[in-house]
Amino acid sequence: MQKLIFCCAFLICICTNAFAQDCGITFKGKIIDFHDKTPIVGASVAILNLKKYTTSDLDGNFEINNLCSGKIIVEIRHISCDTKRITITLQENLSKEIFLEHHLEKLNEVVVKTNTKTEQTSVEQSIKKGVIQDFTDKSLGDVLNTISGVSSLNTGNSIVKPMIQGLHSSRLLIINNNVRMFDQEWGDEHAPNIDINASDRIDVIKGANTLKYGSDAIGGLIILKPKKYALVNDMFGSTVTSLNSNGLGGNINSEIVKTYASGFYTKLQMNYKQFGDFKTPNYSLTNSGLKSLNGSFRFGFNSFEKGFDAYYSYVDNEFAILRASHIGNVNDLVNAINSPEPRIIEDFSYDIANPRQSILHHLGKIEAYQRFKGFGKLTLQYDFQINRRKEFDTRRGDLKNTPVIDLQLFTNSIQTDLIIDYLNDVKINTGLLVRYQKNVAFSTGTRALIPDFNKFEAGMYAIANYNLNETSKLSAGIRYDFSSINASKTYNLTDWNETYNYDELFPEFEESIDNTRILTNPEFTFHNISASLGYSKAFENDLSLFANYGLASRMPNPSELFSDGLHHSAARLEYGFLTMKKEVANKFVISLEKKSTDFGFTISPYYKYINDFIQLIPFGVDTNIRGAFPEWKYIQVDAQLFGIDVDVYKKISTNFQYSGNISLLQGDNLTDDIPLIHMPATNFKNQISYTNTDINQFTIGLSHTTILQQNRFPDYNFYTYNATLQQDVFVDISSTPPTYSLFGLNTSAMFTIFKESDLEVAFNIDNLFNVAYREHLNRLRYFADDLGRNYNLKIKINY
Repeated sequence: MQKLIFCCAFLICICTNAFAQDCGITFKGKIIDFHDKTPIVGASVAILNLKKYTTSDLDGNFEINNLCSGKIIVEIRHISCDTKRITITLQENLSKEIFLEHHLEKLNEVVVKTNTKTEQTSVEQSIKKGVIQDFTDKSLGDVLNTISGVSSLNTGNSIVKPMIQGLHSSRLLIINNNVRMFDQEWGDEHAPNIDINASDRIDVIKGANTLKYGSDAIGGLIILKPKKYALVNDMFGSTVTSLNSNGLGGNINSEIVKTYASGFYTKLQMNYKQFGDFKTPNYSLTNSGLKSLNGSFRFGFNSFEKGFDAYYSYVDNEFAILRASHIGNVNDLVNAINSPEPRIIEDFSYDIANPRQSILHHLGKIEAYQRFKGFGKLTLQYDFQINRRKEFDTRRGDLKNTPVIDLQLFTNSIQTDLIIDYLNDVKINTGLLVRYQKNVAFSTGTRALIPDFNKFEAGMYAIANYNLNETSKLSAGIRYDFSSINASKTYNLTDWNETYNYDELFPEFEESIDNTRILTNPEFTFHNISASLGYSKAFENDLSLFANYGLASRMPNPSELFSDGLHHSAARLEYGFLTMKKEVANKFVISLEKKSTDFGFTISPYYKYINDFIQLIPFGVDTNIRGAFPEWKYIQVDAQLFGIDVDVYKKISTNFQYSGNISLLQGDNLTDDIPLIHMPATNFKNQISYTNTDINQFTIGLSHTTILQQNRFPDYNFYTYNATLQQDVFVDISSTPPTYSLFGLNTSAMFTIFKESDLEVAFNIDNLFNVAYREHLNRLRYFADDLGRNYNLKIKINY
């Protein structure tokens, strides 16, 4: 009887608790667009553990009734939105706003379309990953040469400095993983220290939409972008090997990526490249090899509302400089110009002897962002760079292994970027920048070409993009930059007082005098204002018009201010002046573009007027204890550059395609009414290719490039005394080489080797007909021909 009573009491307690549980709870809410706080209609709302469903109404509202207290798992879905899942503990009626991002493509970008632009109204062209991998064993300058209007200033074939529409060095901004590169870019023979294999895409902006990155992009902007990864649990990678007959070297690049559905990702990439002495069609280029070891690591978290990206890269380059280009005096230059072959030709070697360059570049960045509901996105970034540049001359004795130039440049920056995008037709982008640089010139037993200096910069910008209607867009921006540079430099007292008259112009810079030397402390500040205005209009038949105006200002770089002596790797004396003023440029660019599947073109004329344009030009010969050397000086003139870039492509049939481009440019020194020095010649490229997707993605193509002789050049030829001949001799350093044409053959095929792995094999021939030629923008054209035929084999494995 007692047991029966106990069981009944137990059942009564259970039933009482069950009936006491509140199952009349209402969960309601509103589904809102995170981007602009507008309601989202037709979003599905599901309580997964109870199998209850509803959808949001015209106002974004939803309601689910008769819920019991406890935990519920709610999943919200909508087309073009990221699915959101939340866990809620219900104890009473609940009303909740739930935000979805209605523009998921901004987050989960896996494939970048070719018509994606950095700015809506910008004039730009892009290089995708596939083309970058075709140049895996080449430099940034080499891959950029595939774009119309882009050429390069070379020192041999390994040191390649990009040039956009005739301008280079400090007039080009190079942005690597959202970090502006600083690597002693002032030198003509200083190439960017970048491993292109670490990038997924390269954008070249020729117009005026560059204010976000700096005020001094008079020439243009080069942006190397990383890949955005999908939010999936996956691991993948690739290995590319490239082998070459010319230089008997190659490259191997491997990368592996791990992604997580939670948003985390990591990437490790390594690259090694080595070449021995290269060869022209007729002789070997003694001491022209290179060695490069590069690596990068990336780790981050990617979600719509917040995230971060940490990146580090290491670039270690060693470039041999043609032995025959090292001249002891100007008479060696005369002999080299008049000789059909280099004065030094030795057997092939992998040795990198003096003269040579050794450059080590570290780059680190951490970037974090946070989105704010109904407002926009704020990004904060810190980055640093350490660039160590050593240039070695052919020295003897104890100084044999001591560089003649040894510079270390440390740069660190903090910047913010705010995008306000909650308005339907207006997007505002604004930001701040603070940067500090310290340059150290280590003792090398010679007078430092560039002195110790400290540089401080601060800037702010604001850019607005406005949609006038469905087919027309307008952008406008303004930027202010403050720069201050403080240097410590020793001058010859005679030069300071008499040659330059600095004792009267800058007496406040004088520190102390030691016999024939004077220690000075030059300090300069600059205020730069830049602006841009852009317009774009879309027409029928995939036709678009882009128009840009830009005002850009650039302060003189350290070389233009402080150079004072022998630049050994350039084998010339270089002189900068403290009287240099900032450059101010006005840029106008128009681009008419048609982009369709079967046919497209771009026609882009431009005009640039630059006040106080700084150029380095030859001024004859100077004699010092080491001999007679060409003397080059920085001067300022008013200049104009104008030209046109034309690109066209045509799908001839299902299998055949054609592409081509032509670039024409004219640069004028308006002050002296003569052409500007080092302007690219008219050039055009053509390529026809056959592709068969049914036969292992087989592709074969024939390419052609013609560079016309540059007939517009300033006459800086001079006479110098030849002690051997006991007479003055004529030094022709201005005349340019003749027109040349090069052909290339490219083939590739794809094979499946495992279920999720494929193998791509490519065979290419450069300079197919082994043409002997010289390029007038190659600084070593006085001493040797450019490269002869090269057979290249690339093997790529995706896994």
